[in-house]
Amino acid sequence: MQSSHAAAAVSSAFDDPNLIAYGGLEPVVRLAERCGLPALVGEYIRLPASKDGTGAFPAAKVMSLVGGMVAGADSIDDMHRLRHGAMGRLFSGVRAPSTLGSFLRSFTHGHVKQLHAVARRFLPELARHAPLLPGADQVAYVDIDDTIRRTYGYAKQGTGYGYSKVKGLNALLGIVSTPLAAPVIAATRLRKGPSNSARGAAAFVAETIRTARACGANGLLVMRADSAFYGADVVNSCRALGARFSITVRMNASVKAAIARIDEDAWVPIKYPKAVWDEEGQCWISDAEIAETGYTAFTSKPKKQQVTARLIVRRVKRLSTGTVPAGQGTLFDTWRYHAAFTDSPLSLNDAERDHRRHAVVEQVIADVKNSAFAHAPSGHFQANAAWLALAALAHNLTRAAGALAGTFHARATTATIRDHLINVPARLARSARRLTLHLPERWPWSTDFTQLFSIVHAPPAP
Repeated sequence: MQSSHAAAAVSSAFDDPNLIAYGGLEPVVRLAERCGLPALVGEYIRLPASKDGTGAFPAAKVMSLVGGMVAGADSIDDMHRLRHGAMGRLFSGVRAPSTLGSFLRSFTHGHVKQLHAVARRFLPELARHAPLLPGADQVAYVDIDDTIRRTYGYAKQGTGYGYSKVKGLNALLGIVSTPLAAPVIAATRLRKGPSNSARGAAAFVAETIRTARACGANGLLVMRADSAFYGADVVNSCRALGARFSITVRMNASVKAAIARIDEDAWVPIKYPKAVWDEEGQCWISDAEIAETGYTAFTSKPKKQQVTARLIVRRVKRLSTGTVPAGQGTLFDTWRYHAAFTDSPLSLNDAERDHRRHAVVEQVIADVKNSAFAHAPSGHFQANAAWLALAALAHNLTRAAGALAGTFHARATTATIRDHLINVPARLARSARRLTLHLPERWPWSTDFTQLFSIVHAPPAP
């Protein structure tokens, strides 16, 4: 590729009032309206009246924030991208970044909970309007994990050093997925940086499971988590709601004793389809052995809180390549053990493989941090908590748009969906009281865009 004209023959001017940079934002906003997001905000979010009107028209402000995030905004100032060219003709009610910042700063803990209530009701509506969670009536998974959103400076409320030794805020996410679908975010919580991972986990797990059920996950539902969430309250919360659990256990004395009782003949070799990086050994491993035994957990708790289920154990050889001379083998093998406590009805191999797939939650965390939650943009803690909840709304809305567009975009990252379907330049034209979006000729993903556009503009079913 090279320039087609001499430098002196090319000029630029920001003077066309009919252009927009995000042509794909129109069908996405239309989808949000079809699923009732503005109505849900108007019903559940009640901000106090003020002289400057900060709490007025919450639906318009939430739609502006979510629309900006769908288009790629990751800070309050980024909402300026909604106020260019013909955006004012294509959308009404777009608010200025300063107005949106004041709106977020007016949130209290109770208002953030109201926003969570909106999110819990909006996701099932998305699932009804788009093939968001195919197969959820057979098998679905809930994955819980937290992450630290790094922050800088001294002005942000709630920041501190947590388990990762990184200064920031702690974000807890609950996602829902199926073997056929990419995950969506069912629940969020923003916590202070030094918060323990398991703080409030039982109630959070219950909320995520109820949202998953509302989305159609009426078959086998398995909650997966790492050892930070291994506790009697979390396990019993799952059982009370009819969900199964699969949680990595801490290698305490009781677990080690249970593993030692496993007969050597019970170990079954498995081969990973892809090699796995071993952090402790700093090497790649491609095989391991698994076995299971019965185990009663939480024996220090009252009898009604104790749980008896399966202890699935994976062991890999502890390699000592640095201490073994070249050409010689070890005298005997030593092993490292990884155990998961589960009541999954699946076979040993399937249950162990499904537990390892808990890593899908890390992909969602990376996706969110690569988009709207790239920053905690406000100095106010509750404003950042609201921002995280809105980022989850934008993530799910983008995911639903991708599911309507086609098979490829149904499983693509939200960054890919934005590049292919949303950040499409368009020229707005009006004729016979109709608006037409003129999009680039030979756009590589025009077929998927057209499919999304046609579905959300079709007359609603009676």
